[in-house]
This record gives sequence, structure tokens and C-alpha cells, in this order.
Amino acid sequence: MANPETYHVPVMLKECMDGLAIKPDGVYVDVTFGGGGHSKEILKHLGEAGRLIAFDQDPDAVNNALDDPRFALVHQNFKFLKNNLRLLGVKQVDGILGDLGVSSHQFDSAERGFSIRYDADLDMRMDQVSDLDAKRVLNTYAEEDLHRIFGMYGEIQNARSLAKTIVTARLAGAIETVSGLKEIIKRLVPKGKEHKYHAQVFQALRIEVNQELDALQDFLEQTVAVLKPGGRLVVMSYHSLEDRLVKNFMQKGKFKGEVEKDFFGNEIKPFKVISRKAITASDEELAINNRSRSAKLRVAEKGV
Repeated sequence: MANPETYHVPVMLKECMDGLAIKPDGVYVDVTFGGGGHSKEILKHLGEAGRLIAFDQDPDAVNNALDDPRFALVHQNFKFLKNNLRLLGVKQVDGILGDLGVSSHQFDSAERGFSIRYDADLDMRMDQVSDLDAKRVLNTYAEEDLHRIFGMYGEIQNARSLAKTIVTARLAGAIETVSGLKEIIKRLVPKGKEHKYHAQVFQALRIEVNQELDALQDFLEQTVAVLKPGGRLVVMSYHSLEDRLVKNFMQKGKFKGEVEKDFFGNEIKPFKVISRKAITASDEELAINNRSRSAKLRVAEKGV
């Protein structure tokens, strides 16, 4: 069983609570429960009439469920937010928090295949019952699809060469382990930037395996219906692809294009942005929590 105290150090804890502007009798959702760090803090701000519903698709996170009558944990991806709230008899909530990062526990669990530090099977599934893992992506995807994934999700400069190298290598045998993949691609890795390059490759695979960007868009679109007027949406992301989706949705109510306008030229958008610029970690937090380096926090309020 994972130890919640070491599972994941919550990033920008105070900033997240400030963003939620918690009402003691409110109903809140933590869509990325993990080790429960953010959820525990939300509960501290709630009174007896308050309620917290958390989501996490990772089976390891279920072991960290909190023993509190105000708390419920849903073992589902947050893209199923609206339907699961309805099953719990909840139509609208006062605030939603999402921390989109991979937990420290997932990186530190060698067998999960998330980390470049350990040799393990190339898995990377958040949801362990999913059929799609990193091995399947590497061994069955067409070259053009691998090129797209590495270029788009990993922002890798030589994505085309990387895809071609993988497709050629797998003709000699399946690519199944972290060390095997690193050996296959080693000639493509820029000298002195090995860690960054490997991290980009793994990020691209993880996003594809877990369909992370599609799930994020589904989730964000549902927040409009799920939040009460004046309710807060607080989302923390760790790479530019996620942050761009969150920023655009909060600012425009859509992921691409300009804000829609009514007949009179008034902008039609569901949220008022609270944080004009992304909030980043303080120097004090950066010194003690390395994961906070790339975190960007954005806050919006649903229009009344």
C-alpha cells in the first residue's frame, strides 16, 4: 500500500485553497486525488455541512481514501465528472480543483514504467485495466502516428527520425522495456541533454497511452454545467500543451479561435478569469519541492 505521506507532495497548496475560495458549507471536487494532499486541506476548510468528492482512476490512489463522512472517492477518470456527480445526487458544486501532474508515487514506482530512472516494462497506464500501454504504442503504431505523437506531445525536434528509428528497430524484436527503448534511440539523443530528451519521449508516450489531452478537454467542457454561478475552477498544469488548453478555455470558453459574441457584440464566455497570468510556485516552495518548477496554476470563476 502506498504511504499517503510520501505518495505525493501537493504543489502550491495555499495558492490552490486561495483560488477555490472555500465556503464552509460548500460542495467541492478534487478531480486528481492521488495521495490526498489537496483533499485533506480542502476538508480542513469545510464545516460539518460541507462535502468533498474526489476522483482518481489510479487503483493505488484508492488506498489513500480519507475516512471522513464528508468525503467520497470515485474511482474514475475525471472525464466522467458530470455523470458520476449525478450518480451521487450532485447537480452543481462550488469549486473544482485539478492537479494535472503525474504523482511522485507513480514516478517512484518502478514497475509502472513512468520513469526514465528505472528499468521496467513500458507500461505508463494510469488506469491499469486499459488495453493501451506504451509497449503497444511503440510496437503497433504506424510511423506517421509515432511522428505525430513525438512531435506534438513531446515537442521533440527530430520526431521524424525518432519514429523511423523505432519502426526499424521493432522489426528485429518487440520493444518492451525502458532500457531497451533508451538503447534503441541513444544515437538520436543530443549530447548533454539526455535527461530532457528522454523526459520528452516519455511524456509523449504517457499522454498518448492515457489520452490525457482528450480527457482534459472533456473535463473542462463539463465544468461549465457542473459549477454553480460564482463557482471556482482551479487547474494546475505542468506542460505547455495542457496549460494552453486550460488558458484558452478559461479565457474564451473554447480551445481554439476567438471568443464568440452575441448580436450586440458582447462576448459570450462562461468564465471570468481570476488569475490573469499563471500563478507559479514561490522561491520557498521551489527550494523544497522540485516538482513545483514547471507548475502553472490558473483560476477562473463561473459567471453569474
